[in-house]
Parts: sequence; structure tokens; C-alpha cells
Amino acid sequence: MRLHHMTLAILVVAIWGLNFVVIKVGLKEIPPILLCALRFFLVAFPAVFLIKRPTASWRMVVGFGLVMFSLQFALLFSGMYAGTTAGLASLLLQVQVFFTVLLAVLFLGEKPSVWQIVGALVSFSGIGLVMANLGGEISIYGLLLIVAAAASWGLGNLISKKLGQVNMLALVVWGSLVAWPPLLALSFFLEQNSWTAETLSNMSWLTVGAIGYIVYPSTLIGFSTWSWLMSRYPAATVAPFTLLVPIFGFTASTLVLDEPLSHWKISAAALVITGLCINLFASRIAIRIRAT
Repeated sequence: MRLHHMTLAILVVAIWGLNFVVIKVGLKEIPPILLCALRFFLVAFPAVFLIKRPTASWRMVVGFGLVMFSLQFALLFSGMYAGTTAGLASLLLQVQVFFTVLLAVLFLGEKPSVWQIVGALVSFSGIGLVMANLGGEISIYGLLLIVAAAASWGLGNLISKKLGQVNMLALVVWGSLVAWPPLLALSFFLEQNSWTAETLSNMSWLTVGAIGYIVYPSTLIGFSTWSWLMSRYPAATVAPFTLLVPIFGFTASTLVLDEPLSHWKISAAALVITGLCINLFASRIAIRIRAT
């Protein structure tokens, strides 16, 4: 991988890591489901008039938008709102890798390798460590919502596999068009006591900036750049960079939000990331060792 492309990949995961801190900022004035609706409305418009629909059936695009965007991010934002720090949210969401493997086993008939099972056990032991330290800055409700968001991401990955090779930017834009109406309706029924047109018109510039960051650098620029890198290099070369997302998430939450970085958080992060590394690299390393 060329150095400037490697730098670009690190920049994208840094943007995504910082995004968890920015979400926390946005949630101070806007309830979580409404924040999701605003995000995807602004991603969809005006881009939907400029970018052609992806070359996939409308049914698949709708399924992708509802699962990958509406469901996943409603759960993630609600989990962070209910009581999960930005750093831990960035870490817990990464277990989507193992939900993807599990769902592929259940619905696609794929067989997990021994190393994938070992990696999952190691990573979920890290989640167990988080659960052992519930209270204060993290609630069981918030944790369960974020783990559910990771499961939704895994389901969205299966839909992506069914979609095949499509223009990722187009998929993000048109998936966002599908995602925001049900989110807005859900917010109206569940959060109507938390916002009014007047509160939205009186948002602080900090909140406006947070929405802008979530929409443009994190979603449009991040996804389009990432898909461009994935199109130029093997997935095995690009995907491991996502292991840096929790590192940037923890660092940003500590520096920007003054969230304490206790020893158990470091241990939990080490377990989850170690499990992900086992899942990504162990099988290939074992094959190379047997080949020598």
C-alpha cells in the first residue's frame, strides 16, 4: 500500500474515531433518534439529485438503508445517550465483526474457523470486563443498545454481501434517503417531549458544527474515501485499519470530553482489539507457517 494511501486510510479512521466524541456533543441538545434523522436527511439532500441510484434492486437498497442506517444508528445514538462514554462506544461497536461471522453461519451456511471462534471469545471477554464495571459513566441499558447496534451492523454487512459490487457513495446517499423518514416518525412518537421546532431553531453553533461533522466528514467523505481505497486494494489490506478506530475514540474522548481512562478500560480495549486481530490475521499467519 502506498504511503499516501496509508495516510488517507489513517485519516479516515481518525475521523470515525473522533465522530463518537462529536455524537456526544450533538446529544447534549438533540435527542438521539432525531439526531439520526437529521444526519441522514442531510446526507440524502441535495446529493440524491446529483448521484444516480446504485445498480441494485430498490428492495435491497431499502433493506440496507433501514438496517445499516435506521436501525444501527438509532440503537448506537440511543445507547450513547442512555449512558455509554464515547470511547467505550467506539470499542463496543467493533464486535460487529463477530456478529457478521455468526449471521453468515446462520443464514449463509458459512463455517467459522477455529481462529474466528477464539477471536470472538477473546473479544467478548472484553465486553464481559465492561459489564463488570457498570455504573456511573456506563449503564447496562446503554451497553446492551450498543451491542445491539453492532449486531445490526453485522446484519447490514450480510445485506451488503447480497448487493455485490455497487457504488458505495451512491448506496450511502440513497440508503440515507430511505433511513430518515422512519427515524423522524419514530422520534415524533418517542421523543416528542424532548424537542420542538423552537428548540431546533435555537441550537448552539457547537451543535450545528457537530451535525455538520457527522454528515460530511464522517459520512459522505469517510465512506466515499474508504470505498475508493477498498476498490484499489484487497480488503485484507484495508480492513485492519479499522482496528485504530477505538484508539482514536478513546484518545479523543479523554482529551476533548475529559473522560477518565481507567485501567479496566485499557484492559477491555486490549481484549477486544486482540480478538479482532486474531480474527483478521491468525488464519493467514497459520497458513504461512504451514507452508514454510
